[in-house]
Amino acid sequence: MQAVHNRVLLLLWLLGAMAAWQWPLLTHAPNRLVTGVGMTLASCLTGWHVLILIPALLLGVASFVSPRPAREVVVLLACATWLAGLLAVGGDVARTLANTDSSYSRTSFGGGTWALWVLGWLAAADALGRLKLNPRDTVLVALAVLAPGVVLLFSGALAELSVLKEYANRQDVFDAALLRHLAIVAATLVPTLLIGVPLGVAAFRRAGLRGPLFSVLNIIQTIPSIALFGLLIAPLAALAAHVPLLGELGVSGIGVTPAVIALTLYSLLPMARSTTAGLEQVPAAVVEAARGMGLSRRQVFWQVEVPLALPVLLSGLRITTVQAIGLTTVAALIGAGGFGAIMFQGLLSSALDLVLLGAVPVIALAIAADAVFKLLVSLLGARGQ
Repeated sequence: MQAVHNRVLLLLWLLGAMAAWQWPLLTHAPNRLVTGVGMTLASCLTGWHVLILIPALLLGVASFVSPRPAREVVVLLACATWLAGLLAVGGDVARTLANTDSSYSRTSFGGGTWALWVLGWLAAADALGRLKLNPRDTVLVALAVLAPGVVLLFSGALAELSVLKEYANRQDVFDAALLRHLAIVAATLVPTLLIGVPLGVAAFRRAGLRGPLFSVLNIIQTIPSIALFGLLIAPLAALAAHVPLLGELGVSGIGVTPAVIALTLYSLLPMARSTTAGLEQVPAAVVEAARGMGLSRRQVFWQVEVPLALPVLLSGLRITTVQAIGLTTVAALIGAGGFGAIMFQGLLSSALDLVLLGAVPVIALAIAADAVFKLLVSLLGARGQ
């Protein structure tokens, strides 16, 4: 019997086989409000669709191949083909059904597709980890795995899937939500940097301040987001009522203002901690050498400490950005808008595809922000070596 060399990959493959057997690959319904009828993987494998079994079989066989870089490359190629193949099959089946059914019908991805997508991505992540690439190459390879699916998305091959029909019907709403979401995140990051970085520097300079400061910021982190939004409504409404100029500038108890304030408060802890941690990891010998060269304290800070602490600071900014992208969806409950408004509208109308129209872009934005910051950190690290 052939020995198993990659138990993780084999486990993921077996879970995928169970998901494909038990859960529908697609669901089809006469309209967006009716629960769809499940379509199994076997019922979707007609014509060229059977070709997507090839990368699936390769992943199963790869778990019995001895460890070597070539195996991981094959796994990554198989994962990229498998993930894109699931999308292509779904788009083609949806187009076929759209030609034979009414324009109100909806074809959506079923639980099987989502499970197979997650398991396929976990298999790709396992292969990436085994290749032991540097952070920059890891990000680039991960993007290459996702690239075929992105090409399919923008090629129009998936246009008949229900979530993209929702996008076509609500493109103006979607574009406005995207701009509002990005605006709230950007408006959060600016005060976070202006307040969080100085707090981190102060905590680094004065050890006695560190404990009380981080204790207060930790307490803020423990407050549920919707509770913090609610706590800000009354004081901001009162402030706008007593200072009409603030009301004219858009300050109110609901909307963007309390969202930005709350998100900024949540973002201060990771930003301050990363700033302090980055400055602490600067070698004391380097600082002493800079002072020995005649640099002033300010020059040492800006020319020595900040450049060396920048990778850690960017890592904190990465966490802050991803956190802000996610929490902004909750801010829709107080009228801030963004993708959260689309998600909650879908929940209220029991329209899953409308929920996905708001949720998937948030996930994509978070992944993109995470990848960009990791790439920047790796580039800074490479430049510093």
